[in-house]
Formats: sequence, C-alpha cells, structure tokens
Amino acid sequence: MPIKVNLPDECGLGQALSVIGGRWKSAILWELHERPLRFGELRRHLPGISEKVLYEQLREMERDGVVRREAFEEAVLRVEYSLTPAGTALNDAAHVLAEWGLAQAGRNTPLPAAAE
Repeated sequence: MPIKVNLPDECGLGQALSVIGGRWKSAILWELHERPLRFGELRRHLPGISEKVLYEQLREMERDGVVRREAFEEAVLRVEYSLTPAGTALNDAAHVLAEWGLAQAGRNTPLPAAAE
C-alpha cells in the first residue's frame, strides 16, 4: 500500500516520498541503480523481504514509472527489472538525501530552521 504524505501538492516532496515511502522501496531503488536485476537476484540482495512484498513493491514502482519490467521470451521466461529515466533521477535525489543523513548522523544540535 502506498504511503500517503500530507504535504501541499505544489511542494513536490510529498509526491516523491509517496513513490519511495515504505520499508523496501528505497532499498529496491538502490539495488537497481547499477544494473537490471532478476526477481531472484533482487530478493537475495534484500534479506528479510518476502516474495509477496517484493512483487507488490515492484508493481507499485512500475505503476509510478520508476521501475521497468522487461520479459524475455526464452526457453525459460526471464524477467528483469531496471530503473526508468525517472527512477534514475529519483535515485540521484535519494543519494543526496542519503549524503545529508550520513552528515547529520553524529550531530547533537538541531538543524537551523529554514528561512522563510
């Protein structure tokens, strides 16, 4: 189920957070940033995720336009998941947030309030 974030529509942050909100979506985004992966590979890279949850998260991310599912007709059906251009852009933005988080990890004082 997608996360509902109560931010003004014109902010844009609410939309972004609803696409990567939840326990697994940011991890899936990270795992797909280097190369396409098959379902089983993704599952191995994400210990603790169930097949059902992984499938649901991938479907939601596909619906949101950040993940592409590509099926290859071979002797055994092969399906790969990769990031779309929008997914790559979202991963770049998430990377900036991750760097901020790492920089703040040891901080004991609160961040200054944003200027209005």
